[in-house]
Amino acid sequence: MFGFLFPGQGTVRVGMGAWLRRRPVARDRLDEIDALLSRPISPLCARGPLDRLVSTEHAQVAVTACNLAALAVLAEEGYEPAVVAGHSVGELTALHAAGVLDLAETVRLVETRARLMAVAGGGGGMRAVMGLAVERVEELAAEAAAPDEPVVVGLENAPGHVVVSGAAPALDRLEKLATDATKIMPLKVGDAYHSPLMAAAVPPWAAAVAVAAMRAPRVPVVPNVTGEPTTDLRTLREALVAQLTGRVRWTRTVGAVDAIAPGVEVGDSKVLAGLSRRAGARCLSMADPGTLRRLAKEVAA
Repeated sequence: MFGFLFPGQGTVRVGMGAWLRRRPVARDRLDEIDALLSRPISPLCARGPLDRLVSTEHAQVAVTACNLAALAVLAEEGYEPAVVAGHSVGELTALHAAGVLDLAETVRLVETRARLMAVAGGGGGMRAVMGLAVERVEELAAEAAAPDEPVVVGLENAPGHVVVSGAAPALDRLEKLATDATKIMPLKVGDAYHSPLMAAAVPPWAAAVAVAAMRAPRVPVVPNVTGEPTTDLRTLREALVAQLTGRVRWTRTVGAVDAIAPGVEVGDSKVLAGLSRRAGARCLSMADPGTLRRLAKEVAA
């Protein structure tokens, strides 16, 4: 058994999903998703342009489509997860993999989430801070923030890999204060996700989650905001809403998954496999052509 990890919108690129199209079960799933969407995402994944694909409205849908198609490949090979988790929007695919959401509900929710976050506004951004412990970045964020210019730790991706999210002036102040950081890089995102600046999207998102058809999970799910495995449906609903403005505790999440089973990054990305290794956790990526053979060998061993 393996833990299934699903990547988020930062992994999108033109040409994503090409290897999945070569698998009939994945191609059928991508076509099914296109039919469920208000506008098919596959042409944009295949040909771009990049500026449209990386926009929140399209990126979240694109990465979810690839995640779901890769999951169909694993199901065809006979693999079922022992535990699941997803990075940011990837949590919706994780809920599908655990049996909480059916395919149509997953697609509906991701399209709703993408639209709400794209229009929430706030004028902020995100920056990756490399080489500092999360506690140090928290101190810097507290010093850089102002009452009307928040900045917070938005993502704990791995030890020494923290992303801050907030108002642009506060981000500039934090960068000037972080003289001990190895590197600080702006992320190519449209706003300050996983921060208080997403508050406007919370009420309509909470309403969408409240009416979504959900069933009790077949396996534990590790929500981003807690980093703790759970099978409680109420907890999962609440965590899905809290995640919009709350922190992605990915280091804790991969540790919780690794304690149950080795991980597999399910999608068209190698990002989570790399972050897992930095955190000392086991993880293969389905974007690596040899992964399915390695999984088969581990099962046979």
